[in-house]
Amino acid sequence: MKIFMVGAGQVGTTILEALRGEHEFRVVDHDHERLAELVQNYGVTTIEGDGTSRHVLEQGGVGEADLFISCTPRDEVNLIACLIARRLAPDAKTIARVSNEEYLEVWRDRLLDVDFLVSSELEAALAVSRIIGIPAARQTDVFADGQVQMVEFEVPRELASGAVIGKRLRESAVPYYSRVVSIIREGKRIVPRGGERIEAGDRIVVIGSPKAINLWSAIVAGGEQRTGDVVVFGGGRTGVAIARVLLSQGSRVRIIEADARRADRIAELLPRARVLVATGMNPDFLDREQIGRAEVAVFAMREDTKIHYAATLAKLHGVPFTIAIVHDAVSIEVFEKSGIDVALNPRLITSEEIVRFAHDPRTRQVSMLERDRFEILDVTIREDNELIGKPLSDLPAKGTIIGAIIRNDRAIFPHGHDRLQRGDRVIVFTESEHAGKLEREL
Repeated sequence: MKIFMVGAGQVGTTILEALRGEHEFRVVDHDHERLAELVQNYGVTTIEGDGTSRHVLEQGGVGEADLFISCTPRDEVNLIACLIARRLAPDAKTIARVSNEEYLEVWRDRLLDVDFLVSSELEAALAVSRIIGIPAARQTDVFADGQVQMVEFEVPRELASGAVIGKRLRESAVPYYSRVVSIIREGKRIVPRGGERIEAGDRIVVIGSPKAINLWSAIVAGGEQRTGDVVVFGGGRTGVAIARVLLSQGSRVRIIEADARRADRIAELLPRARVLVATGMNPDFLDREQIGRAEVAVFAMREDTKIHYAATLAKLHGVPFTIAIVHDAVSIEVFEKSGIDVALNPRLITSEEIVRFAHDPRTRQVSMLERDRFEILDVTIREDNELIGKPLSDLPAKGTIIGAIIRNDRAIFPHGHDRLQRGDRVIVFTESEHAGKLEREL
């Protein structure tokens, strides 16, 4: 596939990282240093210039594109670039990254001639809502209209051995309708064969039914739900998007915003939320407002340093679970190692949503884990696939595990002796470097 992309920032770089070697890329950006880095790291063709310039796009060869992506930080640049590309490359699929949810509404009303819009803020809000609903979850995603869930759990180091933890998988009481598809221990992946054990301190990736995932929550975190009282620090677009999604799911939401005028606007926009005018970094304020009694605090402020301080302070005041919306991808590891429960980067989430359009058309959905080391794909099996009728244990690509099969619109959670049938879709876990090969083989 020939991919033409405007924007060489974090989103663009993540897309390149996920798709390198599989497609032919041309990248437009006005930043010479960024482009030079992409050439050095990925060997792609680059064009220095304005992505909204018809001349730049034509000179760059946009007319040959199969997929056009505009993912700069500026909504209007992305939309204009896509609209121009639509005329210059009528057969190319167009994708624009946006921050303003009003553009999403206009697009849904079919007033924007762009194939797909991705909102970093909305994707971050949905990710936060899924994590809040599943105790001990580090990352979650849903497949097949909610019939199948993927969750990456972190097993607490202090968790004692039990019916599942510490026992060989073949002998443990793993919840029915679920599969452990990966064990990550000290940064290394262990293929979860029957003789392996889940140990305290591991990260595990589980694919299962919603009921089975709730049982896993009970095993890993006692099943405590965290949907009651949530405090959102920061009333920018991301904070408001998070609050809106949580309110729609029945949570009680308090929003802390330092700017009084913006706080007034948020109160009008979200009348069911309680809006507090404060920085959120004053210990007396946290005590007075009993912030420590909240079940979850989400930090969506404008600077990572402020987020880190505010989240640490909230932890000290008793907030049991904290989620940081960070701006720099390198902050994720720093935050989580310093005691923040989950750190999310909206740009990485946005990249994941865009990446799926560059996969085989039979791939409906892609979820990326562990900084893109692993992928979970929702792929429809080819009608003439030689694996049809064979046991799943014959699946090629080392370390690949089918977590679920969608057959006649119903989810099946298979074992090694089960067999694929014509028309099946599979929810499959694999290492990212094998994803392209896997798609071809399926």
